[in-house]
Amino acid sequence: MGTLDRAEPEAMVEEATVDAYGKDEQRTGLFTVLEQCLDLPFTTTVLGVEVTVRGVALTPDSRIVASCSRGRVRQSIGILDLAAAQPGAGGGGVD
Repeated sequence: MGTLDRAEPEAMVEEATVDAYGKDEQRTGLFTVLEQCLDLPFTTTVLGVEVTVRGVALTPDSRIVASCSRGRVRQSIGILDLAAAQPGAGGGGVD
């Protein structure tokens, strides 16, 4: 799929968090939507380096992280630290 207009991600966040009580449930709802809707793998840039995002995870301390790789190097990066995926770059966003 291609890129999303601004209203689509906002609607997804609203849907994911509408029935949530507190920040932990909101985070879990958002994680669930990301896990179900992301078109994986996709490429993006972290600190000027192109990486492939292979999945997302919810850490024990309740952070949403992306499982990133570049060659044989693997690292989990906070989802908010990722740049938006580039259209046509192996996936490209959410369904």
